[in-house]
Amino acid sequence: MAHFNPEQIQIGISACLLGEQVRFDGGHKQSRYCMDELSRVFHYRPVCPEVAIGMSTPRKTIRLVNDDGNVRLKATDDSFDVTDKMNEFSIKQSKAMDFISGYIVCAKSPSCGMERVKLYDDKTGYSEKAGVGLFAKTLMETYPLLPVEEDGRLHDLVLRENFITRVFAYHDWKTLEHIGISRKAIVAFHTRYKYLLMAHHQEKYRELGRIVANFSDDVKKDANEYFTLFMQTLMHHANRRSHTNVLNHLQGFFSDKLSAKQKQELTESINKYREGLLPLLVPMTLIKHYLNEFEDPFVEQQVYLNPHPEELKLRYAY
Repeated sequence: MAHFNPEQIQIGISACLLGEQVRFDGGHKQSRYCMDELSRVFHYRPVCPEVAIGMSTPRKTIRLVNDDGNVRLKATDDSFDVTDKMNEFSIKQSKAMDFISGYIVCAKSPSCGMERVKLYDDKTGYSEKAGVGLFAKTLMETYPLLPVEEDGRLHDLVLRENFITRVFAYHDWKTLEHIGISRKAIVAFHTRYKYLLMAHHQEKYRELGRIVANFSDDVKKDANEYFTLFMQTLMHHANRRSHTNVLNHLQGFFSDKLSAKQKQELTESINKYREGLLPLLVPMTLIKHYLNEFEDPFVEQQVYLNPHPEELKLRYAY
């Protein structure tokens, strides 16, 4: 049985996305991005729910069917029903994956799709894109804060960056839990994430600050409340306006140390970023440069500066 490893970010993934020939037609749906890029920083735990419950490869296709309000997983020719098997497997498998920090699922799959899966009406035969794959549904209900994303949506640079940011943050918190939760540890964690949280949602950032400032006698309860709001905050997408606000805050730490020329250069890069003329990477690179020149322990610890590895090139997204 696998366990959480602080040194290794483990994420679940639909096996077909790694090139495993487990699809209904005996093929795969290999994701080059997952294979070539994300594999550098994540350790995959592949799962194919359909093969896991004993379905052959190749096999008859299955689909989600709305049977008087009950969602069933049936063969398209109605020759068999694997709902109970899939639900049983999904519950068991989900409970066994508490060590992961994220999950990438195969879009449109009746077992793995996280949204807009075709759901057929049992009586009329018509479909609407309103279903959720049975395994994905159980997984997300078991771990409502777990970052989950579909392979196709990872082509959207903003969705990609948000997902990967959340995976690293989720893993960071699980590492904290692994070491041992304490009030002091939560305060230190919150301090490191100050500007990243501010970039995602200022009001929720302030709510998190109030939790940290008003701990109760129940550390576990406070930790759960904090982490729930923490992950909900990161689900909001940061934008140019919120990033600009954070950049201006960070600039303030160096304002009295920069020469007039350096200050102008940084200000212009932030303004051009705000106007959409430069990517976030440009003012961020300048801030890191000045941080190396003028050390500031508080700024240096900010996760906002490096929420994910530079090699993933995610800050070209906006």
